[in-house]
Amino acid sequence: MIMKPYMCLGIESTAHTFGASVVSSEGRILSNEKRVFTTESGGIVPQQAAEHHVQHCDSVIKEALKKAKKAIKDIKLVSFSQSPGLGHCLRIGGMAARSIASIHKKDIIGVNHCVAHLEIGRLVTKAKDPVLLYVSGANTQVIAYEGGKYRIFGETLDMGAGNFIDTFARTLGLGFPGGPKIYELSLKSKKFIPLPYTVKGMDVSFSGLLTNLQQKHKSGKYLKEDLAFSMQETIFAMLVEVAERAMAHTGKEELLLGGGVACNKRLQEMAGIMCVERGAKLFVPPNDLLVDNAAMIAWQGMLQFNAGERLKIGDAKVDPYLRTDEVNVSWR
Repeated sequence: MIMKPYMCLGIESTAHTFGASVVSSEGRILSNEKRVFTTESGGIVPQQAAEHHVQHCDSVIKEALKKAKKAIKDIKLVSFSQSPGLGHCLRIGGMAARSIASIHKKDIIGVNHCVAHLEIGRLVTKAKDPVLLYVSGANTQVIAYEGGKYRIFGETLDMGAGNFIDTFARTLGLGFPGGPKIYELSLKSKKFIPLPYTVKGMDVSFSGLLTNLQQKHKSGKYLKEDLAFSMQETIFAMLVEVAERAMAHTGKEELLLGGGVACNKRLQEMAGIMCVERGAKLFVPPNDLLVDNAAMIAWQGMLQFNAGERLKIGDAKVDPYLRTDEVNVSWR
């Protein structure tokens, strides 16, 4: 069945970001608006982040429509982050999507946030069949399409890389999000301090490394910038190692980065070196599509809708714990 061109309104609310985006079925991103919950101390408190989303959801959706120069009548499909994520936050996006679909008689689709990162990367970089190194706050996974599903070839055994970095940033007295501040701090040092390097098969672990860093900082014997530099060198080497192993295992020759941590220039540099040595290609989407965003939710929703998926409003519930490899990949 060939569909006429149409517009999708995407809504993202898995964690600290509430976003709305209008994307055309041809893959044109007409708007990609967001508000991000931040704190000066501590990390994300789910209830506070959800309250932030409630406060901003209406204005962000209106901004997305206005920037796209579209009205709600021009929208055919509403797509929302259904999984995985913080339940409190997911429910705000789900509620907004259901309300719009119900009041304005629109089709609705729920999508998996992790898969959406991969598919928006494929759209904007033209990568054909990559291994995705997906590194965000809560998620750290190496994903590739095999046997009709997106398989997880390696993942964190404890915390996501972004949460690890943010926790370490709090140890150093930096605010949230800590990733950009850690990166800036790391540029002031070239002194490498040996740290625990924990790769177990295809998986990684960060908890022991975090404890070691906190102990080193507490001792007062190490400079913050040296710890920041050494931490980045260590965890990014771990991530690139498992990504390369997945590429070797699957025979794929493309690596795609996704997730907010992938905005880090040092991670991009190390991944690029590995790909050059393998004769492979590295693909890095723009930063606004690496971080949590609604454009990827809109695009993923259209992929599923075009493949024939349909969802009743009464069944449009969130699922905070659905894994990447549990998603039925109907569109490939």
